[in-house]
Amino acid sequence: MAEEEFGKAVRRWRDRVAPEAAGLPAGGQRRAAGLRREELGLLAGISADYVTRLEQGRASHPSAQVVEALARALRLSRTERAHLFRLAGLAEPGPETVPTQITPSVRRMLDRLTGTPVAVYDATWTLLLANPAYTALMGDPAGWGDNHRNGVWRTFLGPGSRVRHTQRSRRDLEAAQVSDLRATAARYPSDPRLRQLIAELRAGSERFAELWESGSIGRHVAARKTIDHPRVGPVTLDCDILTVAGGDLRVMVYTAEPGTEDADRLSLVTALSTPSLVG
Repeated sequence: MAEEEFGKAVRRWRDRVAPEAAGLPAGGQRRAAGLRREELGLLAGISADYVTRLEQGRASHPSAQVVEALARALRLSRTERAHLFRLAGLAEPGPETVPTQITPSVRRMLDRLTGTPVAVYDATWTLLLANPAYTALMGDPAGWGDNHRNGVWRTFLGPGSRVRHTQRSRRDLEAAQVSDLRATAARYPSDPRLRQLIAELRAGSERFAELWESGSIGRHVAARKTIDHPRVGPVTLDCDILTVAGGDLRVMVYTAEPGTEDADRLSLVTALSTPSLVG
């Protein structure tokens, strides 16, 4: 019964989300009143088949990560998000856990910055939402698992990113990420997802463990970064990181100086993008 009610709620909220509001093309004949199942799956980072099984009540016990991703993709209010967690038989994440809810104002910002690569991360540096320009620049994260969506994990244990690093910039990035994660752990000591991430990093990376134990201090600052794009070539951009007051979100924004060759290359990159927010 609970599974059926969860599925009905997802279907009802899916029907009310206009495709264009989610950054998707609205043209052509559409049987769905709002988002198609495959579109919801794309935005939430899950398969269309899993969306179908959830809506039909054939999938039980969705994880907190799946429920949170659905809430973001469906653009639920705080009250609706809490209700979806209850229907899933889960406790809504409280103040002791890292916030992952994206406010309507941040969504509107991404909707308007169509030609600017922008991504939203939580305080653990897990990617929550990226606009089409960002996915075109840095790669499409739609099929990434939980670990691959975390920037710290990718730096120390994963494949890294398209950003080109010198030895010094790499060490500065590592120190900044570990310092930031340590501060996050101090604010949210009871968050189980954060504790698991730190344990995996300490066990899997000697470099992370060394920085963690040393108490090293670093911080993210505005910087110029060169991104090696597979189709356009190297693009050097300014990278700024903004913090959302009250939500503990990090908004990463890449821009190019107008009139430069890098601005032209960035325009080529954004022309390759597909019109959908990835969350």
